[in-house]
Order: sequence, then structure tokens, then C-alpha cells
Amino acid sequence: MQVQYKILPVSLLLLMAFGFTSCKNNTVQEEEKKGYVLPDSLLKTIAIDTVSNSQVMNTLTLTGKVDFNEDNVIKMFPTISGQVSEIKVMPGDYVKKGQILAVIRSSDMAGYSNDFVTAKSNVEIAKKSLDATNDMYKSGLASQRDQLTAEEGYNQALSSFEKAKRVLNLNGGSMTGEYTLKSPIDGFVVDRQVNNNMMIRSDNATALFTISDLKNVWVMANVYESNISLVKMGDSVNIYTLSYPGKIFRGKIDKIMNVLDPSNKVMKLRIVLSNPGYLLKPEMFASVVVNTTENKRMTIIPSRALIFDHSQYYVLVYKSPSDITIRPVQVANTVGDKSYISVGLTEGEHLIGTEALLIYQELNS
Repeated sequence: MQVQYKILPVSLLLLMAFGFTSCKNNTVQEEEKKGYVLPDSLLKTIAIDTVSNSQVMNTLTLTGKVDFNEDNVIKMFPTISGQVSEIKVMPGDYVKKGQILAVIRSSDMAGYSNDFVTAKSNVEIAKKSLDATNDMYKSGLASQRDQLTAEEGYNQALSSFEKAKRVLNLNGGSMTGEYTLKSPIDGFVVDRQVNNNMMIRSDNATALFTISDLKNVWVMANVYESNISLVKMGDSVNIYTLSYPGKIFRGKIDKIMNVLDPSNKVMKLRIVLSNPGYLLKPEMFASVVVNTTENKRMTIIPSRALIFDHSQYYVLVYKSPSDITIRPVQVANTVGDKSYISVGLTEGEHLIGTEALLIYQELNS
């Protein structure tokens, strides 16, 4: 049997070929149009930041150091003369209120205790004399004048005794000729200027001990003349120390000393910081970053959203997992973890804040 083949017209073959090619091109175009889609697994882990508008803030870095809070520092001066016989504490020790710091053998204390004993004895004698005079007055053997004189003598003796008792108690109350120097507050011994067997005098202008509680401290910063106009009361500050890399101590400018130090021509400003755990030690060097504000507003974003590539900053504007756009921006300033944007963004837009570089590379691949 002979098989017959139908020969299709050339025009029909061309039409079929064109149709196949068209379908193929449409499929490719659809795939290209679809582009990069953010995987669900990555979408669940990334952070989406929102573009906002904020008052412009600048930073000024100053040198400074940690100092005592002078309002909570007690300097212990000697009130008597004598010889130091025993020192109970060392610099850096923590002491409680009323704890003995040192014991001093003193002739002054011996005199105070002797005056106390004498005054007490005089009171007893004057009391006996008054009682005897009262008995004689009742019996007619003494006049009223004698009675009044005896009563006056007793009152004077009693007054002298009270004075001697107060003086003795003000100086520790010891009857052994020893003076005990006690801490008036809870705190640390931050300075000691006395040693065993040292002779001291009550007119000594040097404090024997300095006690500070260190629950809060001062940070004193230096402001040069060219920067004086940039700082003001209440400005927030971040403080960094060599001892705690990466740790930020936050505070505000509490006081501005409106005079220049004649030796180094700087103005001092003060920040009061709470000091939990006593991390900050007096005399520590500190870097003080003052956050100053300007009277204008600007678009602001978290600095983590920025990508720097080919001498240009970019961000990833997020609308949906399949609509992520690379956009160039101009950064006006960066303060801490925030960046001010002068060109490229509008308030309310959403940005990819984490894993931005990874997604940026995928979009460019």
C-alpha cells in the first residue's frame, strides 16, 4: 500500500514557527519581569526600617575625666593634737557610717576627760553643800542668803559639768586619752594623708582622710573657645572610657562653668552620672560626645540600612517581597546609629534594615 504525504504550505510552516518563538519569548519576558523575590525564610528574619523626619543633631567630641561628686565628699580634718597610734583603713576600702578610721593618743583628750571627772566631782560636792545648807536653813542655823549662795554654787558646778561632758562627747567620749576618728558617712576611702606614729595638730590644713560614696560621680569636660557656642545646658552626652570599650555612659550637661581656665584656656562643663557597680573611678580619662541640635529638620534613617558601593551610598526601598528597589542617596551626616539623608528618600518609606548587603548583591547578580 502506498502512503501519501501531505505537503504543508510554506506560509503555514512559517506561521507555526513564529508562534512557537513568540510563546518562548513571552515566557522569558515573564520570568524577567518577575525578577528577584525575597524568600519567606529571609523575610522572617530581616528588619524593616521606616524613613522619618527629625530635628538635625550634630556631635562634638571633648576630652574629660571622672571626678568626685564634691557634694558627697567628706574631708576629715583633725580636731585635736596627738600621735596616731593605729590606722584601721586603707585607700580604696569601703567604710560604714561610724566605722573607726584611726586611733590617736592625745593630751587634749586626756585634758577633756580630766575636766569631765573634775566637773563631775564638783557637782557632787556642790550638791552635798546645798543639801547641808538647806538643812541648816530649816533649823535656823543658816540664813536665806547662805542658802541662795549654796544653790548658786551647785548650779555653776552643774553647768561646768554639762560643758565638760559635751566637749568630751564631741571628741569621741573616750576616758583613756585616745581619740577615735570615725567615718560620718558610708563610702570609700579615696584619700589618706596620715601614717602610724605621725604627730598631728588641730591647726593642720591637710585632711587626714577623704571619704566619698561614689554612688554618683562628676565627669568634667574641656570646651575650647571655638566650641563654646555649640554647647548648652541640658544637651545629652555619651561618655566613653578606655576601661570599658564599647560601653556608653549616658547623661546630660548639668552645669557650665562660664569662665576659662587661665592655664589651658578651656571652659569646664559638668555631667553628673549615677555609678551603679562603682564602674567609674575618679581620675579616669573620658571621651565626652555632646549631642547638639540645630533649628532645622531633615530625613533620618538607621545607619544600618546604608550600603556603600562604588563611592556611592545606596538603600533598599521595600514595598513587597517582589518589589525591592535599589536607590542612591546622599548622606549629610551620621550621628551614632542614625544618618541624615539630604537627597533620595521621603518620610514614611520603608527600607530593609538588616541583611541589606546580601539582598543588594542578589539584586545586582
